[in-house]
Amino acid sequence: MDIESTLGAVDAARLNARIEKGAGLSAPEPSGQELGKDDFLQILITQLQNQDPTKPMEDREFIAQMAQFSSLEQMTNLSRQFADLSAAIKSSLVTNFLGKEVEIHQGEQRIHGFVDAITAGPFPQVLVNGTYYDYDRISKVSE
Repeated sequence: MDIESTLGAVDAARLNARIEKGAGLSAPEPSGQELGKDDFLQILITQLQNQDPTKPMEDREFIAQMAQFSSLEQMTNLSRQFADLSAAIKSSLVTNFLGKEVEIHQGEQRIHGFVDAITAGPFPQVLVNGTYYDYDRISKVSE
């Protein structure tokens, strides 16, 4: 089945760009122009709606495409869950530093002081000597 004949001009151009990119024939696309899971599902639905009834898509092709879509969905969900878990762990760990002496690396400079306050969220920060520093900059913690 000729996929390009079943897609609109914009979808066909996007699909061709992805194929060329995968084959190394073109420069990388700017973000926001990549095909996502919704685009993949739209292409699959378009294929099914416009297929020739006398030559239906082979079962193997359909199953492979559905498996790809399922894998894409699961990877997207897993990535989101890992990001949420990472943020929760960081927020939990940073609360243990409250009132403790820390050493912070800021470029070539090393800052020593006590943690007076903390901020929660995906990018927690600690207040040391009146300045907020990223949690990731802490290199040493002391009682």
